[in-house]
Amino acid sequence: MKKLLAIALTCTGLYATAQQAPHENLVQYVKPIIGTQRMGHTYPGATVPFGMVQLSPETDTASYELNGKYNPKVYEYCAGYQYEDKTIVGFSHTHFSGTGHSDLGDFLIMPTVGTLKLNPGTADKPGSGYRSAFSHANEVSQANYYKVKLDESNITAEMTTSTRVGFHQYTFPKSDQSHIILDLMAGIYNYPDKTVWTYVKVLNDSTLVGYRQTNGWARTRNLYFAMAFNKKFLHHGFKKYNKRQTYGGFWGKFNQSKDFPEIAGKQIRAYFDFKTEEGEKIKIKFALSGVSMDGAMANMQAEVPGWDFEKVKKNGQQQWESELDKITVTGSTERKQDFYTAMYHTMINPTIYMDVDGQYKGLDQNVHKAEGFTNYTTFSLWDTYRALHPLFNIIQPQRNADMIKSMLVHFDQSPEKMLPVWSNSANENWCMSGYHSVSVLADAVVKGNAPFDANKALMAAVTTARTRSYEGIGEYIDKGYVPDEKTGVSVSNTLEYAYDDWAIAQMAKKLGNTEIYNEFIKRSENYKNVYDPKAGFMRPKKADGTFRAKFDPLSTINEGFIEGNSWNYTLFAPQDPEGLIKLMGGNKRFVGYLDSLFTMNLPDKYFAETEDITRDGIIGNYVHGNEPSHHVAYLYNWTDKPWKTQERIRMILPRMYKPTPDGLGGNDDTGQMSAWYIFSSLGFYPMAPGSPEYAIGSPAVNSAVVQVGNSKTFNITVKNQSEKNVYVQKITLNGKPLTGLSINHDQIMAGGDMVFYMSNKHR
Repeated sequence: MKKLLAIALTCTGLYATAQQAPHENLVQYVKPIIGTQRMGHTYPGATVPFGMVQLSPETDTASYELNGKYNPKVYEYCAGYQYEDKTIVGFSHTHFSGTGHSDLGDFLIMPTVGTLKLNPGTADKPGSGYRSAFSHANEVSQANYYKVKLDESNITAEMTTSTRVGFHQYTFPKSDQSHIILDLMAGIYNYPDKTVWTYVKVLNDSTLVGYRQTNGWARTRNLYFAMAFNKKFLHHGFKKYNKRQTYGGFWGKFNQSKDFPEIAGKQIRAYFDFKTEEGEKIKIKFALSGVSMDGAMANMQAEVPGWDFEKVKKNGQQQWESELDKITVTGSTERKQDFYTAMYHTMINPTIYMDVDGQYKGLDQNVHKAEGFTNYTTFSLWDTYRALHPLFNIIQPQRNADMIKSMLVHFDQSPEKMLPVWSNSANENWCMSGYHSVSVLADAVVKGNAPFDANKALMAAVTTARTRSYEGIGEYIDKGYVPDEKTGVSVSNTLEYAYDDWAIAQMAKKLGNTEIYNEFIKRSENYKNVYDPKAGFMRPKKADGTFRAKFDPLSTINEGFIEGNSWNYTLFAPQDPEGLIKLMGGNKRFVGYLDSLFTMNLPDKYFAETEDITRDGIIGNYVHGNEPSHHVAYLYNWTDKPWKTQERIRMILPRMYKPTPDGLGGNDDTGQMSAWYIFSSLGFYPMAPGSPEYAIGSPAVNSAVVQVGNSKTFNITVKNQSEKNVYVQKITLNGKPLTGLSINHDQIMAGGDMVFYMSNKHR
């Protein structure tokens, strides 16, 4: 009978499936602690893929302002957490991952015992306030789970999330004085006037709702919440820290400080009192909405209706497992930790920005409903157009299309009639250079991932690129470059506008719009207009057509560039490597220039005043820790020494990425640094998004399986892989030699087998 059953199972394929090795758990390799020390600016807390809630600890509360001036210390806390700190202030619900500027840190919660203290205290004296000392030995950081012991109170804090709900679980000691503090003043990049208004309404003895409006990096930002406890609080109270208001109405008739049902003001902290038994768990569900308090409550009821913490944790980790499974790789444990943490970091942002019913706050500050798409926010486009969105076009095509639809409704709602530059929470932040949303649109259209009105997308891109009032575009159109007198980043703007114009041209070509193509392909050559052949560098050019006299190509300050020097930015013409090589004097000089970039010494004085560039992310004068150079190592492919691309890539990977808290050589920038790692580890890279071609590099994995949709896989095998065998001898695709130094997007998405043959000697 057993034999007959085995035969039957074999015939149906079930027996073979049963005998296969179990699927490896990939979440185990995710280490959110990577990048939390020094420059990575990541956070260790809990979130689900693309989640609206990022529930994570804050280790300090540095103010944006100090004695009336910018406080440089605040830069360390872009994500709220620094690994070297010894105290935790509390746990807040919104964070940016890896950015070089910041906001958020909303609705900070902290459990305490003993005498109630409503001020945070100081790092050197944590007992002076509600903050607590902690040890990394008692800290756990996983995908969608964070745990830490708070030493001052002997409370164990745990947290997990759904898309719109943060779930806290605090294990208390026995105490008649147990408290939960809700700090509605706290925030990242905070300052006294950042909170415009706050409102809290207590619905009953275990539930409250409210909102706050902030004026920070996002100028007009409203965030609503619903908060529920699993246990009734005995008392609650509020403390207002407002400056005396000019007019406050007649609310003085009430004592609003204790057990009052509502409070409103600019600077408010709330507390909730409990009696706890030893080991008792107080649980909190905290839901967010950009629309309304009712929306926050509905989000909570829809996503986390019960109080099963482990179930919510497991559901979130299963979501991560599903996303991580889109690329499976083989290699050492350390390399898997690097790879899957990079995968994790690429799928934190952009973030979902709508309620469960599809309603969201729009850029016009009205409430809209997303029809047929998921609305997203957190678009750090100066960073992410380079590799993150191209990665999404392979492994997250539907999400990337929805992100573009979100950009298009942004355009519709924009008073300036522009696509996003750097947008968050129904606000345009106007940060960084270029108008790189057009690159994201073009890349999707050219690669055939455009389930949206592509002609509307083209016209939105064109309208954005013709906005003469925006940072020198008018002069750029008239003169072919942005004059030095117009802006301090005139050269960066010229170079990045030229690339974006090329992307628009590629989209127009794909859609058969010859008129638009001709206009923008001509504009894309404007990068040549700021090259000074006598100096051999891109250089600020004045309105009269002469180059600025005083100029230092090594400096990052006041030289016409944003977050970079001329040595690096001179190489920024990814749309036209052949033209750039010719412009710079030909192959021999260009190779020498690239070699010098990687091998010369850049003294600290040249970047000492630039926050986003530190020694951590520099190799020679090559700045991998900041995005403008991310294509540079691949430029050797257009010279007679393409093997140097392979050599450089395999040198950069282990130096800039490690499975340690300080394992990122620069800000992760909402996943761009990590996307570079993923592509480069696989052996190819999107040199110029908007082109269907990927430049060949040198794979660092032993093998990889990429899920490309429709049950197809793109399989990468690396023969003779080792740390020394960094040179590609040959490549086959589906058994046939792959000629040239690129692979096409359609070849990847068709599925198949790509085999690299490696050696320790270059061809």
